[in-house]
Amino acid sequence: MKQTNTFSLLRTIGSPADLRLLPEDQLPRLAHELRDFLVHSVSQSGGHLAAGLGTVELTIALHYVFDTPEDKLVWDVGHQAYPHKILTGRRERLPSIRKKDGLSAFPSREESPYDCFGVGHSSTSISAALGMAIAAALDRRDIHAVAIIGDGGLTGGMAFEALNHAGALDANLLVVLNDNEMSISPNVGALNNYLAKILSGRFYSGVRQGSKQLLKRHMPSVWELARRAEEHVKGMVAPGTLFEELGFNYIGPIDGHDLGTLVTTLRNLRQVPGPRLLHVVTKKGKGYPPAEQDPVAYHGVSSFDPSQECLPKSKPGTPTYTEVFGQWLCDMGEKDRRLLAITPAMREGSGLVEFERRFPDRYFDVGIAEQHAVTLAAGQACEGYRPVVAIYSTFLQRAYDQVIHDVALQNLPVLFAIDRAGLVGPDGPTHAGSFDLSYLRCIPNLVVMAPADENECRQMLYTGFKYPGPAAVRYPRGKGPGVPVAEELTALPIGKGEIRRRGAGIAILAFGSLVYPALEVGEKLDATVANMRFVKPLDEELIVELAKTHALLVTAEENTLIGGAGSGVNQVLQQHLCFNPVLNLGLPDRFLGHGSRDELLALAGLDAEGVLRAVEAFRQRVQSPPMVAVRAGGRQSC
Repeated sequence: MKQTNTFSLLRTIGSPADLRLLPEDQLPRLAHELRDFLVHSVSQSGGHLAAGLGTVELTIALHYVFDTPEDKLVWDVGHQAYPHKILTGRRERLPSIRKKDGLSAFPSREESPYDCFGVGHSSTSISAALGMAIAAALDRRDIHAVAIIGDGGLTGGMAFEALNHAGALDANLLVVLNDNEMSISPNVGALNNYLAKILSGRFYSGVRQGSKQLLKRHMPSVWELARRAEEHVKGMVAPGTLFEELGFNYIGPIDGHDLGTLVTTLRNLRQVPGPRLLHVVTKKGKGYPPAEQDPVAYHGVSSFDPSQECLPKSKPGTPTYTEVFGQWLCDMGEKDRRLLAITPAMREGSGLVEFERRFPDRYFDVGIAEQHAVTLAAGQACEGYRPVVAIYSTFLQRAYDQVIHDVALQNLPVLFAIDRAGLVGPDGPTHAGSFDLSYLRCIPNLVVMAPADENECRQMLYTGFKYPGPAAVRYPRGKGPGVPVAEELTALPIGKGEIRRRGAGIAILAFGSLVYPALEVGEKLDATVANMRFVKPLDEELIVELAKTHALLVTAEENTLIGGAGSGVNQVLQQHLCFNPVLNLGLPDRFLGHGSRDELLALAGLDAEGVLRAVEAFRQRVQSPPMVAVRAGGRQSC
């Protein structure tokens, strides 16, 4: 695409207040410069691109019409919020996005007063904006709350819960539905743009509401006929009947790239009280042809050359854990027709593309509806199938009740393939899988596994699939240590770990991704290293054996320390009256920021160097006189 090298108009915008000083006829030029700047910056830094390209005009129009930050813009998910960041004083910092100590990938209250609500998970914007609108009404503040939600986010049940509640209130709420899947032909688009301007105007709305009240009081039968006629007419030109029934004044659909129509319609809607929904149609990747043609590939990108028509191909190498899962799923699906695959709108991210191609009748993308995904699997399992729910750790949190009540309580054979467990890197704390071991190990009937490498991941998936009850395999983002993956499938003995290295004095009980850093430390300290494999059930026999034969025990996991695998080991030791000094290593009790995964692991002290430092410091403390007295008192071990 042709780039604007100077960005002369964009450089004058330090805040939305500067934007609102521009003549309206300058806005298209600003949109052009903003779009060019976005491509230029993200091509160097990496990040989310296609969604932001699609919301350039919408973002400009919202900040132009509404008095932000007094008026509240709540972005759903936040992938589309890069233009928002650029216009709200963060243009020069955009190259730092998703990097350590740089801008967050998503809106963050700590980052800017224009980010009125922190986001990362989908379908939350309407609830948050409604809460703000209610608070403003209680405080008698004349502000507007605007929720910007995509058609994908609207598939989440929480969005409909919020719509249902908002429609019953008189809150000053505007919901902007950013529909980037539907296309509008020119004639239909022009008609709807015209109707939107008329229908959103104060005169029309005032007359309509006044007439309704008059007819309802004095001529109820005529009022009912008029209501039905209005719904029928609007239903012919716009798909708004559902929202009208929920109590919203529905306007649209309009062209989300037509700044004139956007500004006029938003100005009119700003004067209309109560809950309103504006339906805008946009195109992901708008203005950058490669992203328009392949918005999935350009959703989140590494650095690339914007002059090229395609993204650089990744270099061949060891498979990622996601790819190991995808290959296993296809292999297992070939062997067992009972296998069904379920994803909550994460086909590419979870490695399901090939499975969908080969087994379309056994593939189910339920949209952004994690709760439904889990209970759907439970229903399938009741009828003799073996569903596999492919889901990110952070998103499984949203279906916790369903995991407990609909799957585990009924002891149903559902396999949870939990991707992105532990630290995820650039997407930051909203996407980190820091808590799954803690929130899963307390659930009865559920087997929880953590593979040390790629081959073990494949075998654990097979083990969980064959298990007659619910099972979970949690694995990290990206590549493993590079262990060859065996084609043969072998079920592991449930609840049994293994010794990877024999040493003396210190035993490191490592879980999942921490096994290989632990092996590095074991070599330097001549420590025993156990690959525990199972978080639930724990290998109690192995734990007790190590306690009897070693003076010090160390547990290591890429999960929060509170309630994690280390806590489980401590409980086993207490039950067996083993009083060895124990060092628990894991994620600290705070939300870590964003950066590369390696940077965050080092920050948490969970890389090999950090583990080594912690173990050596622990050994020094144990050798101090008070600890020697405890050991001499016979309370060191079993």
